[in-house]
Formats: sequence, structure tokens, C-alpha cells
Amino acid sequence: MFVKTLAHIFVLAKSLCLPQRNKLFTTEFKKLKMKTKNMVHFAFLSLAIMTSTLPVSLMAQDAKDSKIIADSKEAKTEFIKADGLMQSLFDNSYGYVIFPNVGKGAIGIGGAAGNGTVFENGKEIGGATMKQVSVGFQFGGQAYREVIFFENKAALDRFKENKFEFAAQASAVAATSGASANVKYKDGVMVFTQEKGGLMYEASIGGQKFSFTAF
Repeated sequence: MFVKTLAHIFVLAKSLCLPQRNKLFTTEFKKLKMKTKNMVHFAFLSLAIMTSTLPVSLMAQDAKDSKIIADSKEAKTEFIKADGLMQSLFDNSYGYVIFPNVGKGAIGIGGAAGNGTVFENGKEIGGATMKQVSVGFQFGGQAYREVIFFENKAALDRFKENKFEFAAQASAVAATSGASANVKYKDGVMVFTQEKGGLMYEASIGGQKFSFTAF
């Protein structure tokens, strides 16, 4: 395209030297003007496409944190290692979200926060964040893992639509050998926690709120 444009410029130069070729000059000038206009339009179009798609790709990259996904899968392995019966829950639940590293407050006024990965039919579909502010007696528990199982599509959809949180009195089941044997879904969900060190006096999940970001 640029080579052809240079050729037209050369023709224009010759035309300027030969006044008798005014007609040729006019024709070549119109061609050059049209090519220049098309090149400018193409440049602006390319810039617009890059500008519009870049934020989306960056957001997707930010949401799909490979380390959190890897940590979530490792946490799944640890849950099953602690209670082999949980394998069935991972295999048969409609979906689940794993928070591999939840930081928790100590004695007195406590809270928690963490990032995790959401799975639907065994495949990761998005990231999630959890925040919890609680007032009351909490002892120990520097860090722990948490998994929430969703019984059906409706339960997972509530989570994906950011309409999901735990009431103040909600509590989770500690993941120990055989702990999941008699646990049943309540309002379409089932929650387990596993300490990562220190003493977890109670597995309180009351007041936890969540936000979901699709990959």
C-alpha cells in the first residue's frame, strides 16, 4: 500500500513539472487523496479495536489467577485427604467454590477474607472473593481452607449473581475423617472448613459475603 502511494507521489511530482498535464495531475491527486483517507480510517479502526478489547482481556487475566486456581486444586486434594468421603461431594455436586487460604482474626473482634475459584460441573468458571466481619468470641485460627458445595444450578446461580451470603449464626463443618457422612444440604449449600495451622475453636462463617467474577 505504501509503495503504491509513493508511486502516486512520484507521478504528481512529474505532473507539476509539466503544466500541460493538468488533467493527469488532477486524476492522480484524487487517487492519492482517497488512498490517504483509507489509510487514516484503517489506522483509527485498528486503534479502536485494540482499545476496546484490551481492558476486557486484562480483566479476564486478572480474574483468572493461575496461582489461586492451583491453590484451590491443592486445597481440594487436602480436603479429600482429610475425609475421603468428600470425593463423592466433589464428583456429584452441581458446583463448588474453594477458598484455599482464608485469613482470620484472632481473639475478640474478628474477621476473615480470601480469594477462591468457582467450579461448575468440575470445570473452573470464575474467581470469587469472600469478606467477613464478625463480632464475638473467636479463638485462634490464623488461616484455613473453605469449600462451599452447591446442590443444584439454582444455588450456584445465586452465588454467581452475588445474591449469596451467610446469616450471622451460620457455621461450617470441620473437615475430619468421616465428617461428611451425615451432612446434608441446607438451602442448596453445604460448607466445610479445614484449619491450616493453629487452633480453630469454632468454624464460624456467619456474615460472610461473596462476589463472583466470570473468567
